Amino acid sequence: MVALALAPLVIAAGVAWAAATDNMFPTGRTTISCTTGLGNGGYPCQTDNKDVYFYMDSAGDNKLEAEDRSTVNRSIDGELRPTDLAFHYDSTPVFSGAGETDIVYEESSSGLSDSAAGTTWCNAKGGDGYDCDQQYIRIRGAGYYTYARVCHETGHAVGLQHGNNSSPQLSKTDSRLGCMITPSNGHNALGANNRDNINAAY
Repeated sequence: MVALALAPLVIAAGVAWAAATDNMFPTGRTTISCTTGLGNGGYPCQTDNKDVYFYMDSAGDNKLEAEDRSTVNRSIDGELRPTDLAFHYDSTPVFSGAGETDIVYEESSSGLSDSAAGTTWCNAKGGDGYDCDQQYIRIRGAGYYTYARVCHETGHAVGLQHGNNSSPQLSKTDSRLGCMITPSNGHNALGANNRDNINAAY
């Protein structure tokens, strides 16, 4: 009798995939075109490469206080750095042209609906239609900058989506979505599903 080895599930890119669902943009439930602008109603875009340069607004109306800056660093260190992505702080951010800083964190309620604690949007598209050269993360102040919420919005900035846009579709509150559950403050850990999707994409 010959033993047969079962092959792992393989996604389109040819990478072995063990995640519970594909929630990395684009999925079978979302379009394949990244959209730009705050409040655009689009889907999260992937970042444009595995080296992610980020900046925390340090002046003006959208400045992050020291406690919020610490929360961003702790969440990135604890959840995103253990993936195949390489996060680097950019102390001299670039906001236009070539080599824009990949993620800009802001603290503000401007442009947010009354029910939204935070949002992520693409400011400048990348070259292939589903990646973004620069994304903004805006989270309210006064206690809204939490570890879980930073994990959630940073997840969006690298392309992770909610359960209803995943394939197969999951409930927005499914615990396998880790910090990508909705509402966004319900789970601190990125979780295995999101790590698998990030590592497969990058």
